[in-house]
Amino acid sequence: MDRGAMLTAALLCCWSCTVCVVTAIRRTDLFPFGDLTGDLILPEGDDETSRALTLPRPFYFFDSPFSQLYVATNGIVSAQDLPMEKQYVDDGLPTDFPVVAPFLADIDTSGGRGNIYYRVTETPSVLNRFAQEVHRGFPDAKFTPTHAVVATWENVAAYEEQARATGTTNKVNTFQAVIGYDETDSYVLFLYPEDGLNFYGTRPKESYNVEIEFPARVGFSRGEVSFFIISKTDGPFYSIAQDENSVKRLSQVGNTGIPGVWLFHTGKRFSFQEIIPASIGGLLAVPPTAGYGLYLDSTTPEYEFDDYNFEPESQEEVDAAVSPDSPNPRSEDSDRQLSYNREDVPLTLEPVERQYAPPGFPLTVPEGRTQRVEEQQPQLPLEVLDVYPPLRSNPSLSPGGHVVSVDEDDIDFDTGVIQYTTENKETCARFQQQCSQNAFCSDYPTGFCCHCQPGFYGNGRHCLPDGAPQRVSGKVSGMVTVGSTPVELDNIDLHAYIVVADGRAYTAISEVPEPVGWAMMSVSPVGELFGWLFALELPNGQAGFKITGAEFSRHAEVVFSPGNQRLSITQTGRGLDEHNHLSVDTVISGNVPFVPPGAEVTVKPFKETYQYYPSVATSSSVREFSVGLPEKVSESYTFHLKQNITYRDCRHGNRAATPETLQINMERVFVMYVKEERILRYAITNKISPVGDSSEVELLNPCYAGNHDCDTTAQCIPLEGQAFRCQCATGYRGDGQNCYDIDECAEGLSSCGDYSQCLNLPGTHRCQCQSGFELGYESRTCVDIDECSSSPCHISARCVNAQGSFQCQCLPGFQGDGFLCSPQADRLRSQCEQHRDSLQSGGQPSVGAYIPQCDSDGQYRPRQCHGSTGHCWCVDSRGQEKPGTRTPPGTAPQACDSLDKPEHPKTQCERHRDRVQTSSADGFPLAGAYVPQCDENGQYRQLQCHSSTGYCWCVDSQGEERPGTRTPPGTPPTDCDKPERPRTQCDHHRDSVQTTGPDGLPLLGAYVPQCDENGLYVPQQCHGSTGYCWCVDDRGQELPETRTAPGASRVDCSRTEEPERRKTHCEHHRDSVQTTSPDGLTLSGAYVPQCDENGLYVPQQCHGSTGYCWCVDSRGQERAGTRTGPGSPHADCRTERPKTHCEHHRDGVQTTGPDGLPLLGVYVPQCDENGLYVSQQCHGSTGYCWCVDSRGQERAGTRTGPGSPHADCRSEEPERPKTHCEHHRDNVQSSSDGFPPPGAYVPQCDENGLYLPLQCHSSTGYCWCVDSRGQERVGTRTGPGSPSVDCRTEEPERPKTHCEHHRDSVQTSSDGFPPPGAYVPQCDENGLYLPQQCHASTGHCWCVNSSGQERAGTRTGPGSLRVNCRTDQPELPKTPCEHHKERVQASSSREYPVAGAYVPQCDADGQYIPLQCHSSTGYCWCVKEDGQERAGTRTPPGAQPRDCAKPDAPKTPCEEQRDRAQASIQERYPVAGVFVPRCDAQGQFLPQQCHGSTGHCWCVDSSGQERAGTRTAPGATPADCRKPAPTSRAESVCERWRASLIEHYGGSPDPQQYLPQCEPDGEFSPVQCYGESTYCWCVDQEGREVPGTRSHDAVKPACLPSVAPPIVRPVTRPDVTPPAKTAVTLLYAQGQKIGALPLNGSRLDAERSKTLLTLHGSIVVGIAYDCKENKVYWTDLSARTINRASMASGAEPEMLINTKLVSPEGLALDAKRRLMFWVDSNTDVIESASLDGSRRRTLFDSDLVNPRAIVVVSSTGSLYWTDWNREAPKIETSTVDGQGRRVVVSDGVGLPNALTYDLSSGQICWADAGTKRLECISPNGSGRRVINSDLNYPFSMVYHSNHFYFSDWRRDGVIAVDKDSSKFADEYLPEQRSHLYGITIATTHCLPGSL
Repeated sequence: MDRGAMLTAALLCCWSCTVCVVTAIRRTDLFPFGDLTGDLILPEGDDETSRALTLPRPFYFFDSPFSQLYVATNGIVSAQDLPMEKQYVDDGLPTDFPVVAPFLADIDTSGGRGNIYYRVTETPSVLNRFAQEVHRGFPDAKFTPTHAVVATWENVAAYEEQARATGTTNKVNTFQAVIGYDETDSYVLFLYPEDGLNFYGTRPKESYNVEIEFPARVGFSRGEVSFFIISKTDGPFYSIAQDENSVKRLSQVGNTGIPGVWLFHTGKRFSFQEIIPASIGGLLAVPPTAGYGLYLDSTTPEYEFDDYNFEPESQEEVDAAVSPDSPNPRSEDSDRQLSYNREDVPLTLEPVERQYAPPGFPLTVPEGRTQRVEEQQPQLPLEVLDVYPPLRSNPSLSPGGHVVSVDEDDIDFDTGVIQYTTENKETCARFQQQCSQNAFCSDYPTGFCCHCQPGFYGNGRHCLPDGAPQRVSGKVSGMVTVGSTPVELDNIDLHAYIVVADGRAYTAISEVPEPVGWAMMSVSPVGELFGWLFALELPNGQAGFKITGAEFSRHAEVVFSPGNQRLSITQTGRGLDEHNHLSVDTVISGNVPFVPPGAEVTVKPFKETYQYYPSVATSSSVREFSVGLPEKVSESYTFHLKQNITYRDCRHGNRAATPETLQINMERVFVMYVKEERILRYAITNKISPVGDSSEVELLNPCYAGNHDCDTTAQCIPLEGQAFRCQCATGYRGDGQNCYDIDECAEGLSSCGDYSQCLNLPGTHRCQCQSGFELGYESRTCVDIDECSSSPCHISARCVNAQGSFQCQCLPGFQGDGFLCSPQADRLRSQCEQHRDSLQSGGQPSVGAYIPQCDSDGQYRPRQCHGSTGHCWCVDSRGQEKPGTRTPPGTAPQACDSLDKPEHPKTQCERHRDRVQTSSADGFPLAGAYVPQCDENGQYRQLQCHSSTGYCWCVDSQGEERPGTRTPPGTPPTDCDKPERPRTQCDHHRDSVQTTGPDGLPLLGAYVPQCDENGLYVPQQCHGSTGYCWCVDDRGQELPETRTAPGASRVDCSRTEEPERRKTHCEHHRDSVQTTSPDGLTLSGAYVPQCDENGLYVPQQCHGSTGYCWCVDSRGQERAGTRTGPGSPHADCRTERPKTHCEHHRDGVQTTGPDGLPLLGVYVPQCDENGLYVSQQCHGSTGYCWCVDSRGQERAGTRTGPGSPHADCRSEEPERPKTHCEHHRDNVQSSSDGFPPPGAYVPQCDENGLYLPLQCHSSTGYCWCVDSRGQERVGTRTGPGSPSVDCRTEEPERPKTHCEHHRDSVQTSSDGFPPPGAYVPQCDENGLYLPQQCHASTGHCWCVNSSGQERAGTRTGPGSLRVNCRTDQPELPKTPCEHHKERVQASSSREYPVAGAYVPQCDADGQYIPLQCHSSTGYCWCVKEDGQERAGTRTPPGAQPRDCAKPDAPKTPCEEQRDRAQASIQERYPVAGVFVPRCDAQGQFLPQQCHGSTGHCWCVDSSGQERAGTRTAPGATPADCRKPAPTSRAESVCERWRASLIEHYGGSPDPQQYLPQCEPDGEFSPVQCYGESTYCWCVDQEGREVPGTRSHDAVKPACLPSVAPPIVRPVTRPDVTPPAKTAVTLLYAQGQKIGALPLNGSRLDAERSKTLLTLHGSIVVGIAYDCKENKVYWTDLSARTINRASMASGAEPEMLINTKLVSPEGLALDAKRRLMFWVDSNTDVIESASLDGSRRRTLFDSDLVNPRAIVVVSSTGSLYWTDWNREAPKIETSTVDGQGRRVVVSDGVGLPNALTYDLSSGQICWADAGTKRLECISPNGSGRRVINSDLNYPFSMVYHSNHFYFSDWRRDGVIAVDKDSSKFADEYLPEQRSHLYGITIATTHCLPGSL
């Protein structure tokens, strides 16, 4: 044996020896995945691709950056949107697109067969673990991941054909790929758990009865890369496994030292052309194949080593290879292990020397040993295999066939690669518009960041004015289940108002259905989000909005207890709206506890800690709330809240880091549901600070406590001590206590530039561009809109752009208004006529519609009148209304003929008015809309009125309302001729309220101050909504004691007022209480201080609600001892003495309640009239009384119980010191109320203070003897009802024993008694453990040794026969069963198992009883000797348990499949929704199987495979499975076509859709029909329609396979549905339909797209349009015909040619010569015919291989076509009669699918699916240029209006490319995703050059 073979054998043997002690990773070792980790879930299906997963920053794959990833069903992650699976799933590596392939195979998750999860994450735990893996595998790597992408395929199955008798249905795989990267490098982990791979390959979909299976491919591929500028070739790739053996070993070995864990370095910013595996020394299952994969004569060379062969020739050679002389294979790196929750034994080998191939050459392949990659044999494991990319001058293209076929199975895709610019750094110069207009932008080395300007706060992208109140609006939707009743929330309104100055957040949700409204009161977290965003910041605190800005996503889960209801809350910040209000949408789904109607929900204040990470904040807390009804005891509940808030974080800047943790203190939580209004309200006060007690901080300053008197639109700025300063918020003006909005627009403070209009908003303003302008690049200035770029003019007109407008002018030789131009010779319908006719096109105009009037020449009559409304007005030649000419009904109309003078440019007022008036389709103002009134010169009339509301106001020359001039309906309007006076404080106050609504009206329910004609406050103010009235001073401040309720007589406010003095402390105190309610009313039940006429505190204060009264000092502080209850005589408040100790004590208790009342149950000391302690004190709640000394201290021995005679406290005697017993007793009684806690043990002392010898526990009844120190005497404790021990006999005490110490330690709780349910050891009279111990609560008993340890195997359950513990025998070591049992019991602190836990049952010898049962669930099963469950023995509760004495038989396939379905579930129940097969007594599949969740039933064969055609829906009669299955045969053409259409229809065709009808033998049925209709026809044996046999009668035609019945006239079905009226429409072919996509200028108008014609059973490929007759022509690949139809409603398709066509594809039409041309890619011919199908002739039938596209240029009589012959692709031309054939271009052409003609340049243009380029060239071969070099897979193309439009097979849509910019301009993806074929332009008239 040569040395190489010996080494190979040694390595294999070493590997096998090592593997026996190493287990693969388990599923629990995978990176976390699933719903709880925030994963997205890929939809079920056979070929699904995720939406683009946008990465926070690009990652490098090889050396190219990618910013998006796609996860696919078939076991791959790609950096490019994937093609259909048939283009790659059965092929080996390399692929033509970038791919990371942990298991590339044909996977199918349909029908719930597994899930695919994916996410991009920055979670520290994931990144840290990934970094550890990389540093293990690459010790020298300097790598710290910033992001990771985790993709997990869980329990996914292989695709399986329905009709196949055998398959892999029972086998599922689980594996995971993790991509980690930083700024420069990327690494990839593949993880395969030990039971993860159960199938190793999949069958191709078209294998029919051939048993062939392709192994999965594992590795990486860069995809195609550019080669020699105009070509593309396969990029580098790396293969890990590509045969069945190597795939099997993926979970058995690895390259990290851990079986199943594979690590690779996959990318770097600079020059990285090869994948590098980890180097710890794990065996590679297959040597990696790295390189560019050369295709030479359809054969791929292999990298093989003939000297190394894994197959030893004899056993002796194996033995020799593992002799003791063999070198030790351990690696130096073997000690670097990452724990996978077990002892890891690494697989280590000394790395083999690296192998290299010289530049340009592959490694040597021995002659005669060349194979394909799929046949590669195992080779010597290599650490790294480096192959340099070869240089090739003539890259050969991948072989391919015809692209189009009936089944679309032979299509060859050549995929492009995404190109990226290397200049990808984001800078302020390029991206400043992403910052707020109130922010500045700063550049940093890695990017830019936005920062709010001074006076504003936020994250820089969104900034709000400091201190200003904030409003939130949004919608709430979802499904909430209350009890068992689901209630839908359908986009109901949410509004929130936050007083930022003190952290108060008010949230209201309207139109909440009643059951949900009551129940949702407990869900305060809905409103807590806004409290966190705008919380009051204590020192070092930071409100959430400063971190998140206005764009974020919050996910919260609420779990209620008891009940375990779960509720999910998702709240998404959508940014700031035009009013600077935060927009938040809320989705709520799940269950909530039922709350009775009328109940009150009380939520306790709480504190919650938020943890902050980059881009996410999280928190978890448990809350308490109670639900109470009147006269009923409230019930307490809790809920557990878990939430995370994700947002966009800027990590480039050097700003101070957000604290890792912050604490939010929600002090007051108020919830209410108003049944009458169906409004749910939350009110929460929020403060945020560092974690810790914030109470001391709040005491420092009123700003932090929230009890300052600053305005709600002001900031409270803390000063030294208790001082503070009020400063109006940014955008407001005032003294801080009263602030008013600054009108930046009126005062010229706005930043608005030219062509913009300033709109004032509370605290800020907004710039709105005028008509014809739009915001510029930097979002701050308005720039002109180039309307001409959208081609608004007629095709025969030119567009002239102007500032704010444009003009359309007809070209010479045409006449019209530019929007419609016609040749001057023949007059077409005028614009007026078209306008008029469009409204009357339905026969009758809509009732009330305006119909324009035209004169005899088709021009608009100068005067137009609306027949329904009676309004008349003058119009210009374009039908546009002339400003100032509209007259209402009943008034004389204007003389429009005299107005024909040159029109002046429209004024601002006219533009404003016309914008409103033209917003309605009928040219009339929208009902209820405000239309400005302009004078004859087009200027704003000074007095403007809203005709709908009746409000009137004065405006300035800009149309801006003059403050203070608005008058309500019914009042005289303001005289607008008076000069405008400056705005007063009242004006500011009033207007700031009125402008808070988007319609300029006061918000409903808001208080609007009333001002007189001079702008001063009206002395008496009233609240319009509530009816309250009050008097105010000249500053608008309410005068004390003037407020009256609605209906009460009002105070006379007209008396003369003296000059106002400054507010006193009392008035501030009083007013702060009165303004705490948003509506300006005193809060119900709140205490309001009373002030005298000088503003001083009235000496006697009373609480209006409770009736208590007390005296106060000058500062309003209560004077001790003066409080009296309701009805009691009041104290004399005129004199005051210092408080005594008793009064301080008493008042300290009384002020602990927030309402100023004593807390219920609290002991309140009693003081006499002098403030001294009353000698006898009593506890009002408990009835206990005692004597006290002068300091209020209890005198020992004087306490008496309720009902007992009181001690005489008058006898004064010198007090003796307290004894030990008295101290002990008093300590128990020293709680806050002076009374022991209920159930506490209180020692009893005699009259001398000594312990009574006999002590008893009054609650439990236990008694015992004590010594002089109160210590229990051992053995004296007696239970309740037992005779007490005689404690008078004194005997010397012995020391406590171990048992007594143990017993007493349990009993020495605070009450001297063991906790309920605790185990108390039993000791004998000598203090020794009783041999048998019993647990009084559970009834379990067991034997113990002398140290109290349980003797194994002696425990018996309650009621069981107990073990004789007297037999003294040596103890045996515990068995595994006893250890198992002890572990379960040790999980409870009470020494007995947790309720519901499974406790194993052991026999007398400690061994597992063969039959184990779960006492809680009732399930039973058999176990092996080690306690492991024997598969297939589990029985449900109530079923007969298995006989566990029988030996295990080998599992049948049915039992294996059933047990696998049950094995992975907790508690081993089947997963809901998973199919569990049913087996008979012998373990065989029952003939009939049913799905327990769905109700479907079907028949199966002996291997469990479904028999085709036997599946029945739930409720239907199941098939008779006893009948034998029909003999299988190959699918016929009819059956294949039928299956293809069923798949095309999504699996469930509608009744009206066509499906081929096949006979039992697979042949076509002679009669074919649409669905269940009688619309039928005859076909021949090949399925071709017999012409003239279509019938729509009640009787189907009588058809024979070869004889046609009498001809019946066809009916118009299917018929045409013409597209919407538009000048230009794209027509596209999509399989069985022709779609219509209107163009709006050059834009694709997806909203108006529709289906023009549905052709069931067809495959439409080529398509053309006849502009003269308005007809569409197409080729049908399925029917092998050429057809046409008129584009008129109800038109019928007409067959033109149906003979000698095999594969008709491209179609072109010469409207001028009335000819059509087509290519046939099967017969390789080009033919022509007249448009009626006559005069057919062959133009070319030679030198053609794969002709595809064809176009005709009518103006030159030229014909062009493409031939994508892979050996020599080319584009040719000739004349339309077949003369002058020549090649236009052949160099640098790959797969020229699409072809069109550019009329503007005279060039022929093509889109190449091989080179991925769109190019143009002149017919003479000159002027070749590339338009775009980054296409995907174009199929057909057309040119129009400076744009190319092509159908794309990769995107399955229409793509637009701008010719000038060469960029992608637009995209349209139909809802039904399938391939689009031909595409053409349909116009309302023939375009220039088409005739």
